[in-house]
Amino acid sequence: MSPPHDEPTEGLVAEWPGHLPTPRAATRLDDGWVGETWAVTLDGGRQVVAKRSPHPADAEADGLAALRTAQVPVPEVLGVHGRTLVLARVGAQCPPPDDADWSALGRAVASMHQVTFERFGWHRDNHAGRFAQPNPWTADWPTFFTEHRVRVHLGDPAIPVALRRRLDRACGGPIQQRLRTDPPAVLTHGDLWMGNTIAGRWIVDPEVSAADRELDLAYMEMSTRRPFPEAFWRGYRAVADLPSGYPERRPVLQLHHRLLQVRHFGAGQLPPLRTTLDELGW
Repeated sequence: MSPPHDEPTEGLVAEWPGHLPTPRAATRLDDGWVGETWAVTLDGGRQVVAKRSPHPADAEADGLAALRTAQVPVPEVLGVHGRTLVLARVGAQCPPPDDADWSALGRAVASMHQVTFERFGWHRDNHAGRFAQPNPWTADWPTFFTEHRVRVHLGDPAIPVALRRRLDRACGGPIQQRLRTDPPAVLTHGDLWMGNTIAGRWIVDPEVSAADRELDLAYMEMSTRRPFPEAFWRGYRAVADLPSGYPERRPVLQLHHRLLQVRHFGAGQLPPLRTTLDELGW
């Protein structure tokens, strides 16, 4: 992790929400893979967090509002202007280990997965990292996942032709046959991993849609280097059991994020994608 360093505030002021006090000092925090993040001190002394994305920030604000309505602990949105999102600062100090409440966070995610919709999709498109994420309302889950979470990536030249052909064949039927045909359409975060939690108490960086909750579960279990602690899963299971047969569907659902990782980070992410397809027999 690189140390924080001070940045001039002129770039922030150019797209700063007009109703908020002016930034007086900014410390660059560790950036994510897509945007830039600052700890900002406002005129008057309040500290906030400002994020700048390569795309309009209102989509992320919309996702945070949906999570907040579902009682998921997220930072309060203080303002949005252009590509800049201003949030209340949470977890500013590194808490002692016993200050995290992973069990409560797990219960909150399970409760979020009980917020239901009539169809799969979202009322607007948003973004998965650097890329547009289409969310057209769709009647059935296998079609939504295949067309808008897998096939949508196949035009990227980062996906080699041979893999593209294999995935295209899978989109022709094998994927749909492996997925649940009639799961509830529920509120999902879309990019839920340890890097999008703060201090074991808050969740950030949503890419929301109404989807099968297994999509979130599959991504939450992808990282072996930074897994969610067992206390999180105990909290989750106290509210909602894991779906029957989910482990068999998990590698199919992980295709979405494996493709995103290739598109974001390049050829080094191809071996896990190939391995998944090999194991699925596609």
